[in-house]
Amino acid sequence: MTDALIRLYDAILERKDMDPAESKTARLIAAGPKKIAKKVGEEAVEVALDAMNEDRQGVINESADLLYNLSVLWATLNIRPGDVFDEIRRREELYGIAEKLPKPTGGAGK
Repeated sequence: MTDALIRLYDAILERKDMDPAESKTARLIAAGPKKIAKKVGEEAVEVALDAMNEDRQGVINESADLLYNLSVLWATLNIRPGDVFDEIRRREELYGIAEKLPKPTGGAGK
């Protein structure tokens, strides 16, 4: 999986400076981080909706779209997949592979 994600990321980087008229990826990057973040959110919602409908193939398809748009966002913000993998490894060392970083307790609004 990581190899496929890295190849996708590298392909996005190759298209980053292309003419937006010739590349969907270049067009999305030219639209800026806010537009890309919106696409990430839309795809995440589509994954969730398909999951709620127990649409396995829909979840697979929308997950691929989500990973593409997330990778475009990373490229736009100069985040490499390795940066994310490093954070996953860091969390695994602290909390175990399946654990999310715990939320702080207390504070405002709690």
